[in-house]
Amino acid sequence: MLATAVTAAFAFILYLLLTFSSGTVGVWSLEELLSGAVLAVIAGLIGGRLAKPREKGKKSPYRLLNPLRFLLFVIYLLGPFLFALARANLDVAYRVLTGRIRPGIVRISPGLATDFGRTLLANSITLTPGTLTVDVDDESGDFYVHWIQVSDPEAPIESVCGSFARWARRIAE
Repeated sequence: MLATAVTAAFAFILYLLLTFSSGTVGVWSLEELLSGAVLAVIAGLIGGRLAKPREKGKKSPYRLLNPLRFLLFVIYLLGPFLFALARANLDVAYRVLTGRIRPGIVRISPGLATDFGRTLLANSITLTPGTLTVDVDDESGDFYVHWIQVSDPEAPIESVCGSFARWARRIAE
């Protein structure tokens, strides 16, 4: 219940920031406040369960509500992910222009235990040009990644996705 309420509150605050001074009377109109509240409750009901782990364990069920994790996520997006994205764009452009492409599928084992960590890593890999997450084995946690330049089918995880797995572990687990 706490996770749903916090998610709804964040969604409502975001809605208010995005619709700032668009009202006819004051900063917001009554209709905007009511529709924002309804949308925030819906977002809280849908997204609030993401703050809890699926599996019962020693970790706190509200670990994703920690502001430090939000800060780490923003640092990750603006730092390592953005840098890797720019570097991968240049690498793919180089490979397309020179024709030096050797595509293939590699298996990596990031060792992530939570669904959120696996989703974060899979999306980070897929959003980076030259790589695509093809499948994730639920039992072993292995990822199958289509890679534009396979030099070694048993390549270490750092050569496929850089520091993404370490960041996903810091943020989600």
